[in-house]
Amino acid sequence: MTSASPERVRVGLTRLDPGMPVPRYAHPGDAGADLAIAEDCELAPGERRLVGTGIAIALPDGWAGFVHPRSGLAARSGLTIVNAPGTVDAGYRGEIRICLLNTDADRPVRLARGDLIAQLVVQRVAQADFELLDRLPESSRGDRGHGSTGGVTEWAATTAARTTTEVNQ
Repeated sequence: MTSASPERVRVGLTRLDPGMPVPRYAHPGDAGADLAIAEDCELAPGERRLVGTGIAIALPDGWAGFVHPRSGLAARSGLTIVNAPGTVDAGYRGEIRICLLNTDADRPVRLARGDLIAQLVVQRVAQADFELLDRLPESSRGDRGHGSTGGVTEWAATTAARTTTEVNQ
C-alpha cells in the first residue's frame, strides 16, 4: 500500500519562554505534535490547573489547533484535559495554555518543566453559514442521540442479520 504525502501547513511560532521546545511529531505520520509544560507543578487528586506551554502560534485562516490529552499520561496517572480537545483559533496569538485535570482519586500527579503533557492536532476547519429553518430535513438517524446506537451486542446482531439477508438473496 502506498501512502500519499500528508498535507502541510506553515504555522508561525514564538517562544514566549526561550527554554521551551518547539512542538514536534514523535513519529512519521503522527497526527499530534507533542506539547511540553513550561512549569513544575503538582496536581492533587481531583485538582485541575491551567498551565502554560511557553509558546504561541499563528495559524492561517481556515485552520485550527486542537489540544488533546496524551494517552500514556491518561493511562499511567489519570491526567487528562478538562475541555478536551481545547481549541486554538486562527486569530489567537496568546500562549497555548492547557487546563489539566488529575482524575486519580488517591495519588497526586507531579509534572516537571519540559514534560510532554498534550498533543496539538492542526486541522482545516470551515465556518458555517447558519440558516434558520422552520423544520430540518429528514435523516435516517433523526433525533436519536446519546446511547441510540446501542452496544457491541446490538452491532453483532445487526451484522448477523445483514449477513443472513445477503446469503439468502
